[in-house]
Parts: sequence; C-alpha cells; structure tokens
Amino acid sequence: MRLPGFTNTEENLLPKDGILTYRPDLIDPVGAGDYLGTLTETIQWSQPSINFFGKLIPVPRFTAWYGDAGVVYTYSGVKNDPLPWTKELLLIKKKVEDASGTKFNSVLLNLYRNGNDHMSWHADDEKSLGENPVIASVSLGEVRKFGVKHRYDKDLEPLSLELESGSLVLMKGEMQEFWHHRIYPTKKPMGPRINLTFRKVIS
Repeated sequence: MRLPGFTNTEENLLPKDGILTYRPDLIDPVGAGDYLGTLTETIQWSQPSINFFGKLIPVPRFTAWYGDAGVVYTYSGVKNDPLPWTKELLLIKKKVEDASGTKFNSVLLNLYRNGNDHMSWHADDEKSLGENPVIASVSLGEVRKFGVKHRYDKDLEPLSLELESGSLVLMKGEMQEFWHHRIYPTKKPMGPRINLTFRKVIS
C-alpha cells in the first residue's frame, strides 16, 4: 500500500506495534537544496564493506557517522567512531529535536548517489540504542521510496512512502522490534539523496 504525504506528524501510519509518522516540510525546499550541496561536499564519506556469507561486499551507498565524543556505534559488524559535529549538522539536529521532542547524540548519514544505491530490509534494533528507540530520519535531495513491513504478521500488507526532500520520518515505540524498513532501488534516472538518521546511543 502506497501512502501519500501527511502534514500531521501526530498521525501514526502503522496499524499496530509501533509508531511511524511523516512530516514533509521540516526543511523548506531552498534550505534542503543548500544542505544537500554542502553535506555532499563537506561530509567525510566512506563506503564500508560487510560480511555476506563469508565474502566482503561494499554497501550500496556511502556512509558517515557523526556525534558527541565517545559515542561509538556498531552495526552490521562495522564499528563507527564519531566525527565531530559540523555547523550544518547541528542546525539540522536542532530542527529535528524541536520537531520530535527528543534529544539526540549522534547521526548516521547515507549518501545515495543514484537509483542503484539502496538500503536492504533491516531494523535499527542494536542494543546500544536501548529499548524502543526514537529514530528521526531526514531526507535531502531526490524523492525515494521508503518501505516498511511487519516482521512477523505476514497478513499485514507492506506500506511505502515517497520521501520528499526536507521531510522528517519519526520511528518510535515498538517499531524497531516489530517492523523492518528499507529504501528501494530504482531503475529511474536519479540524482543524489542524503538521509540523516538521528539516534541516541546509550551504551
């Protein structure tokens, strides 16, 4: 089921087991374009590899980890030591914290260079994020399809959202325990997209 954009951030898009809200206008179009250009050029991007059935495979996107000093984050077997916050990241972080009512100490950035770059099904359920973490996801650049599906109830139809530039997705409550999410690849000609997922690492 494809869902349209919603302007009410309090409207839960999930039928059960968690909270997913969407706000298309956290950052205005001009500001989103400016941030996209600046972050593309100034963030220290890398392309880590993950172990896939005994073979190291580069992830299909570029990534970066920024945050408070000492906030180390490990996922998919990759250990990430934080780079110091930039001015632009702190400005976006303030907008996200004001909109979500949540304080964050780190951000994982993903750069999708084109439609081939994507994110496979996963949940942000690492122990270091604690129980029922709040994940705030900001999109800049090309519109990409974001999908969610229940991990256990196969009778529930998967949902998808077209994530607009400047939009904010909030994932809260039990969502990471019960739902997987992803960014789909596409064969359509696509320019770059940057996604910033703000988190609070607790251990």
